[in-house]
Amino acid sequence: MDSDGTRDARGTHANPVPRARSVVPPRPTDAPAVPPLPDSSAFLTWLRTARPETLPGVWRFGHQPRPEVEPELIPARQLISGALIAFLVGWLVWSLLQNGYVGAWWLLPFKLLIPDSWRGSGSDVGNYLVYEGYELLVALTIMIVVGRLGRWGEVWRRFVLPHLRRKPQQQRQQAAPAPAEDPAEYPHLRAAGAVDVAERLAAEARAGLMKDVDHARIGRAWQGVRSGRFSLAAFSGAVLTEGSAACLHPSGARDLPGRVARHDLVTGQVRLGTTADDARNPYAYRGTGLGVGPELLGTSLLAVGPAGSGKTGTVVRPLAESLCLHALAGRAAVVVVGAAGAGLGPADGYDVVVQIGNPESVYDLDLYGGTADPDEAAAVLAEALVGDLAEPHQGGDTRRSTTVLAQLLGPFRAVHGRFPSVPELRQLLDGTAGPLAVLRKGLEDSGQESLLRELDARERQMGNPGDVGGILADRIALLDRPAFAGFFDTSGQSRPFSLKALDHPVRVRIDLPQRGHADASRMLARLVLAQFSASVAVREDRSLFACLVIDDATGVVTPEAVRAVQRLRSGNAGVVLTLRTLDDVPRPLRGPLLGAAGCRMALAGLTPWDGQDFAEVWGKEWIEARDVTDRQIIAETPAGKVLHAVRRVITGKAPTARAVTVRQVERERWSASELAHGVPAGHAVLSLTSVQGEHAPPLLVDLRG
Repeated sequence: MDSDGTRDARGTHANPVPRARSVVPPRPTDAPAVPPLPDSSAFLTWLRTARPETLPGVWRFGHQPRPEVEPELIPARQLISGALIAFLVGWLVWSLLQNGYVGAWWLLPFKLLIPDSWRGSGSDVGNYLVYEGYELLVALTIMIVVGRLGRWGEVWRRFVLPHLRRKPQQQRQQAAPAPAEDPAEYPHLRAAGAVDVAERLAAEARAGLMKDVDHARIGRAWQGVRSGRFSLAAFSGAVLTEGSAACLHPSGARDLPGRVARHDLVTGQVRLGTTADDARNPYAYRGTGLGVGPELLGTSLLAVGPAGSGKTGTVVRPLAESLCLHALAGRAAVVVVGAAGAGLGPADGYDVVVQIGNPESVYDLDLYGGTADPDEAAAVLAEALVGDLAEPHQGGDTRRSTTVLAQLLGPFRAVHGRFPSVPELRQLLDGTAGPLAVLRKGLEDSGQESLLRELDARERQMGNPGDVGGILADRIALLDRPAFAGFFDTSGQSRPFSLKALDHPVRVRIDLPQRGHADASRMLARLVLAQFSASVAVREDRSLFACLVIDDATGVVTPEAVRAVQRLRSGNAGVVLTLRTLDDVPRPLRGPLLGAAGCRMALAGLTPWDGQDFAEVWGKEWIEARDVTDRQIIAETPAGKVLHAVRRVITGKAPTARAVTVRQVERERWSASELAHGVPAGHAVLSLTSVQGEHAPPLLVDLRG
């Protein structure tokens, strides 16, 4: 078995390949050399480490669950002072007994319980042992009593035991489980009857020839066997022949160069940081790692923070790297969009790198998304051109623009067998007589009356006050520049990449020409988002997770984009959007955007008005408020007055009585002021929602951890 259907990416090889709509090229026969690890201990330890089921967002690798509610702890100073006082009291009692200050009554139980023959034996050693044993019993009784009163057990558990068992605990975490449950022996394959396959994989793991990507990729192939996509015989033959290199990604790669984040491909998580040990975080989350995987990204992620807050380096780059690893394992397809030089990972980590505006780019971007339907192409292109001009929740300009483009794209494709290039489309939208006449003649010669009526309608609308053709021509002119002369070609001379390839585990990076072409870059980002949402909606294999990552989504959020984000979860897809501020989103769309994204992140440095939007979407919670009132005590007797005077001289304060009132109040989880001024540098407040509907409240996270 070479590969299953979910791992054959079209147009995704490092060398120039045909268009994404062409026949899939064969997989490389020779995989790149993967040097073996010095030994298998690192991989086996990683594979055998426990990953308990826990709350959403918790880094599961080696996690130790904690109670969901914080136990009531006595302050350390009070606990230690109490233990010391209890020890002194016990020592005092024992001294009084030993020195005879309390009489001999404490020996009465000894006289009643011990036979006379034992006490009166002729052996001095026997008498000594009897009396010393009784004294030891009394001492132990005193120690147990004062130990309970002084909470010595809690002092031991809190201050001594953690230091003693830290190293043995780490050793136990790294210890292998029982052989019958050892994941390195692949018990699920043995249970299914594939004993020879399990033996081959176990031998590769022990020899240090297997990596985490190999384990995840073979696990994905086994899922294909269980679902019936291909046969057990094909799977077994591939593994027995190639070992851990079986079922390779079409690129032949088995790992990513230069990882920057911690990944766990068993759970599919990438570690983004550590939740702070802060009172505002639930106790079960404090001090745990923050892990994000496809089960959370499937609800989409929106990160908002000013420039320099770490959106690209601490959020986008690790997520893109994790999704690329999932793609190598045959689990995901990822498209990463950002400015050229934004630090989204090396080019070797992607199958397709589209550098728009760079003449050395191997790949081009298909302006029409690889579709042959003029109506679908018109809808996607209209969203890219004028989606930001549409009225929120109405989209009137987008619908009119779709109609105008369909009136031109349909006739042009019928005559020329392709869609128009950027200069040709600009001429048609401008109403240039020559191209329209050629188009009309071609339709008349082919006898396509319905398309002639479309063209007639377009010509009648030209010049009317409500016609959007001029706006579309001005927008498409942003792409009709010398810098883009070699791009968006439709004649078949270039190698355009189409998002129709998301049916396969492809890794794509699209570099936008931000410098000097900011408006064109925003338009292209809207185009990619529109093509992505249209492509994932019609995928045949939805077991493959598809994700679009847009670094700096300024000008990308439109009414149709918000509706598309809401629909992605049902198609096993999601988007990751970053913004410098919510002011880059029209005011009527901010609430719907925050509602459509299941995971919301507010980074340090947020403005108060941005914080207000997050505070509203995160809502309020009931908390227990304690009001403490100190009331001065008035002495009525002379002795009381003297006592109060002495107390005032010693403490410097008047004697008071404290009254505590406890009540339930409703308070914002995070207020706008706290988000703007209370989040430390390098931190963020993040709420999570999984595709199963599980929620994690807003958590203060250290992204540098």
